[in-house]
Amino acid sequence: MKFGQTPVEEAEDAVLAHGVRIGGLALKKGDTLTLERRLALRAAGGKCVVAARLEPGDVGENEAALKLAKRLVGAHLRCSEPFTGRVNLFAETAGLAIIEAEAIDRINTVDEAITVATLPPYRAVADGDMVATIKIIPFATQAPTLEAALAAAPTGAISVQPFRPMRIGVVSTTLPGLKASIMAKTLRVLEARLKPAGARIVGQETVPHEVGPVAKALARLIDGSDALIAFGASAITDRRDVIPAAIEAIGGRIERFGMPVDPGNLLLLAERHGIPIIGAPGCARSPKENGFDWVLQRVLAGAPIHDADIRAMGVGGLLMEIASRPQPRAPDD
Repeated sequence: MKFGQTPVEEAEDAVLAHGVRIGGLALKKGDTLTLERRLALRAAGGKCVVAARLEPGDVGENEAALKLAKRLVGAHLRCSEPFTGRVNLFAETAGLAIIEAEAIDRINTVDEAITVATLPPYRAVADGDMVATIKIIPFATQAPTLEAALAAAPTGAISVQPFRPMRIGVVSTTLPGLKASIMAKTLRVLEARLKPAGARIVGQETVPHEVGPVAKALARLIDGSDALIAFGASAITDRRDVIPAAIEAIGGRIERFGMPVDPGNLLLLAERHGIPIIGAPGCARSPKENGFDWVLQRVLAGAPIHDADIRAMGVGGLLMEIASRPQPRAPDD
C-alpha cells in the first residue's frame, strides 16, 4: 500500500486518509476518490491529498475485517456490515460471552494492523450488546498477513452461551436479630438477578440456622429445582459450617469454599447429582456486583464452573466495596 501526499491527478481510486474541505466541497476520511470526486476536487482548487493507494496483493480494510470476523463469529452472534475497516459482533440472545482468550492474543500478535477487542470472558450480555470489534488499522493489509491472522483464528472463537430459564430453589436461615425485612429484600434482589436470564424462584423455605432443618429444606426443594441457593443468617466460615454440613448430609459434594473475588470471598459452590448448590456470601444480599454474580451467571448459562474456574477469577476480582458489609476491607480513618 502506498501512503502519503498524492497529486489529485494521480489519486483516482485512492482512499482519503484525512477529510478535505475546500470551496464548498467536503470529503470524509475513508472516502474513495472516484473519478467524479477527483474532478470536483480539482475544480475546487485542490492540488494534493493525503491518501492510501492499494497495490497488488493488498486486501482492503473492509474486506479484511469481514473475512476475519466471519472466521471468529460463533453461536448466537451476528456480524455488522463492515465500515472504515471495522466489523462489530453483536449478541443475538442474552447469555455469557464465551471468548477463546489465547486465540485472540495470537491474532493480535500477527501484525499491528489487525486488531480484535472483546468483552472479558464470561461477561453477561443482553440481546443486541456488542461482544467484540474487529478493526483493520490502516486502509489495507497484505494478503499473507491476513492469511496468517486467519490461520491463528479458530472458527467460532467468540460466541454467546444463552441463559436458560432455570428453576431456582432458595433456602434462607434465621437467627435472632435477623430482620424479616432483610430476608425479603434478599429475595427481591435475587429475583432481579435472575430476571435477565429468564430464571425464576420456584420454591423458598425459611428455616433455623441449624444443620438438620437446612438439610431437610434442601432435600425438599432439590427435586423441583435446576439449582439451589442457600442464604445463611450467619456467613459460612468453614467447610464444616452449617450450610456445607447440610449439603453433605443430603449427599452433596463441596466443590469449592472461598473465592479470590472481593466482595464474595465466602461463597460456597457444591452439587448433588449434577444440581448446582450455591452457599451465598453475605454480599449477595446487595444488588451491587460481587463474586456471587460471577458464579450465578455461569450456573444460569450452563457454563463450566469448577474449582479451577473460581481459582482463575483473582485477576480482576477486586470489585467495588459494598458499604453495607459488616466488615469492609478497610476501616474508616
